[in-house]
Amino acid sequence: MKERLIKVCCITSLIEAKMALGASAELLGLVSEMPSGPGVISLRQIENIVTALPADTMTVLLTSKRHHQDILNQHDQVKTWGVQLVDKLPETELRQLRNSLPETCLIQVIHVIDERSISEALLYDDLVDYLLLDSGNPKAKIKTLGGTGKIHNWDISQEICERSALPVFLAGGLNPDNIQAAEMAVQPNGFDLCSGVRTDGNLDQKKLEKFIQLARSG
Repeated sequence: MKERLIKVCCITSLIEAKMALGASAELLGLVSEMPSGPGVISLRQIENIVTALPADTMTVLLTSKRHHQDILNQHDQVKTWGVQLVDKLPETELRQLRNSLPETCLIQVIHVIDERSISEALLYDDLVDYLLLDSGNPKAKIKTLGGTGKIHNWDISQEICERSALPVFLAGGLNPDNIQAAEMAVQPNGFDLCSGVRTDGNLDQKKLEKFIQLARSG
């Protein structure tokens, strides 16, 4: 089993950020305003966490905005290393965002619902830097755009990993009990964690360290 990138999402404090980095996670996800889901903090809180960390920390702003200027306004304030797009932007908006942030890592979330998710994922090869496969439903009455704690069809995720030109993170219900099965089934480039390494909503150091140890064993 080769080493994978680890992204710990829903970071809500500097303490959690340092805990994740101390456990050897590479990326930190910071969640801005969302229609639903856990871990939401204000842009000011995100800015404060980013400012307090070393300048080369791979911090990632999660945004549900769908217009490039709204996203640029958020990023101008928080100045994260990357931006994760949890909803689908119109192509013209995404291209404008890409052109405006040429040095910023863009991560596009694909909510794996059925086989149509494969063709959707393949549209992004020249537009973003990473894909992230999650278990939300952007078409629900109240959109769920992440943090569901549910797994999805890993066969579809595996095909996306195989066919996409982009590196891929796997998300959705990952925890220490299923990480090795997920690795074998999907073979992604990295894993994205949230509820599976938390206890009563708080980042759990023992769960996190166990997850990372299992993800990087073999």
